[in-house]
Amino acid sequence: MNLRQLRYVVATADHGTMTSAAQALYVAQPALSRAVRELERELGVELFARSGRGVALTPAGEQVVRQARIALDAVGAIEGMSVARANGRGAELRIAVTASLEPELTGRLVPRFARHQPAVRVRVIRCDDRDRVAAALRTGRADLALTDLPVPGDMSAHPFEQREVVLISPPALRVREPVPPAALDGMRLVLPARGTARRAEIDAVLRRVGATPVAAVESDERGAWLGCVRAGMGSLLWYRNQIEDTEGVTVRSFMPPITRMIGLVHAHRRLPPAARDFLAFAKDAGREPH
Repeated sequence: MNLRQLRYVVATADHGTMTSAAQALYVAQPALSRAVRELERELGVELFARSGRGVALTPAGEQVVRQARIALDAVGAIEGMSVARANGRGAELRIAVTASLEPELTGRLVPRFARHQPAVRVRVIRCDDRDRVAAALRTGRADLALTDLPVPGDMSAHPFEQREVVLISPPALRVREPVPPAALDGMRLVLPARGTARRAEIDAVLRRVGATPVAAVESDERGAWLGCVRAGMGSLLWYRNQIEDTEGVTVRSFMPPITRMIGLVHAHRRLPPAARDFLAFAKDAGREPH
């Protein structure tokens, strides 16, 4: 028996299928299945009842998973004690984030934290969407995450900042100011490519306000979006704090405002010292003007 097997069993229990567990852990599904079978043979019990739709824990499996969670939490606590005794030397902090929030993390928070805690190595884990972020936390692949709120009930959330969604448009666009969200219905928009995490975020905003725009441009090349707006091809929905160059475009607020709350999130387990330090630092940073 080893920690890798315990992590695989816990992940399979959390995700309901070995395929989903393997994807969340970024391992090959056959390797995960083989490790689980080896543990079953070693223990002499069946941990999962397999079916066409996935797997379900057997009574013995429920007991094993319960104890595995305790064991993994204990290992994390012991590792944390080791880091604390070394005064943070060699500590690693793993933070999961979606693509749209990665600039906030790597451009603002991590550099400032590194100045305060130079001994801590910060590893950023990019995830495709919020589900992958949650999976990284549940399986112990990440200590913290920066993501949208709210989050599932098995996560602890610490609100960090509220973001304003604005309309970035060619100056010639005639629209009432502040912009009523209903004005987005039928408007020509520059949108992220279909199937991407950024597109899913914008689609969620549009569903929330009940608007169906016209896709004038669909591209995941973020650097080209403002150029499309300047060329008069359409308008763009994005976050005010992530707009760096407003030359040749007009930035308009909505009324009522369209906002998005983001926060630091972690699983319900003891955090290592570096993660606790980053959480305290981020809370202070969120209260500062920028």
